[in-house]
Amino acid sequence: MKLTETILRDAHQSLIATRMRIDEMLPALPLIDQIGFHSVECWGGATYDSCLRFLHEDPWERLRILRRELPHCKLQMLFRGQNMLGYRHYSDDTVTYFVQKIAANGMDIIRIFDALNDMRNLETAISAAKKEKSLHVQVAIPFTTGEIFTDDYFVKSAKEAENIGADSICLKDMAALLTPYRTGNLIHAIKKAVNIPVQLHTHSTSGLSAMCILKGAEAGLDYADTALSPLALGTSHTPTESIVAALQDTPYDTGLDLKKLAQLRSYFMKLRKKYLENGLLDPKLLAADASALLYQVPGGMLSNLLSQLKQAGKEEKFEEVLQEVPRVRKDAGEPPLVTPSSQIVGTQAALNIISGERYKMVTKEFREMIRGAYGRTPIPIDPEFQKKIIGDATPVICRPADLIEPELKKLQKECSDWMEQPEDVLSYAQFGQTALQFFRERRDKKFKIDSTYQESKIHPVL
Repeated sequence: MKLTETILRDAHQSLIATRMRIDEMLPALPLIDQIGFHSVECWGGATYDSCLRFLHEDPWERLRILRRELPHCKLQMLFRGQNMLGYRHYSDDTVTYFVQKIAANGMDIIRIFDALNDMRNLETAISAAKKEKSLHVQVAIPFTTGEIFTDDYFVKSAKEAENIGADSICLKDMAALLTPYRTGNLIHAIKKAVNIPVQLHTHSTSGLSAMCILKGAEAGLDYADTALSPLALGTSHTPTESIVAALQDTPYDTGLDLKKLAQLRSYFMKLRKKYLENGLLDPKLLAADASALLYQVPGGMLSNLLSQLKQAGKEEKFEEVLQEVPRVRKDAGEPPLVTPSSQIVGTQAALNIISGERYKMVTKEFREMIRGAYGRTPIPIDPEFQKKIIGDATPVICRPADLIEPELKKLQKECSDWMEQPEDVLSYAQFGQTALQFFRERRDKKFKIDSTYQESKIHPVL
């Protein structure tokens, strides 16, 4: 069984709200390149937004640096189907252009998912990726629990994903809801049903992830996601070193060298210490919490939700908000809690608690999800509740992107004065005013991420 290392993306997204900078990654990249991981997840998810909004980095330059510094690694990203890396659905021509650009900038594996597991929302991205011969298309199936989410449901989804072009399947347990024996049974059933590799993505939030990976390995799992130990556990992932040690001298041996991994650990422990000292890493997120099995809140959502409540001066409401999340989720048709549905449900749950009255205030995104603008929810939404939330608006029953006119040329024209590279239109398309602010700062300050890259070449690897 092979491992995908997540410390450059999901591990820090889950623990420090995606604040790891490219200059913090650089010293470790040469050794990461030598380890022999199946892939390194290093882009996509919330990294794009964080680069523009908080880190003053060009996400595309980050990708190009990672490509240069990891010549022997397969680079992997997380892509939200018709949502790309933003929070709404985009036109088919914009999605296609994004996929073309990630291939041109060196991406190897694109993990595509839809927050509602509505396969219609994956078709354009998969079609575009299949045309880029260099891209491996992995379809991720968000795992959640509930009456309809049986093993047969996930097997059927895996078969459907294979039929629409997936090169591999990922069972994406973003909220740490899998239990060990459920994992073994489910991986066995999926492996039996499809003829492509199967990967497991699970978090340590509930304390069960290492056992889930072990049972998955015994059931024939091809790949698993782990994180180097300094940014593992809690709302992040199983420690890479622990899984490597657990599987040594077994039929599932990863073949990775613990001594090299120990060197990487030494470097990232220094970063961990810095994150603890500057408050980015909250110790609350490092403890296992089996209540995740009740709240069904994914790791990245927990860290961001806590951050939002702190900013609002309502940190003491954290537990109440967590208890409200499953109630809002049920009202909304039982969507799996993964970006953007996790943010939509989480923010609405927070509003319900802070305002003191459920649905007294409703976000635009929650209203649109209830209207059907994000796709088909796993369970139909109660018509009375839908009417309460959307009023006289017309429900969407088709593939939402069918209602969106081609918009790429219009977007290119709108941001033409700021464009320094073709990819800039994709930043503008997804993040609007945030992207424009980044473009202004880039033009005024003329900061260049590549200067950090060049300077780093002077220093030792570790």
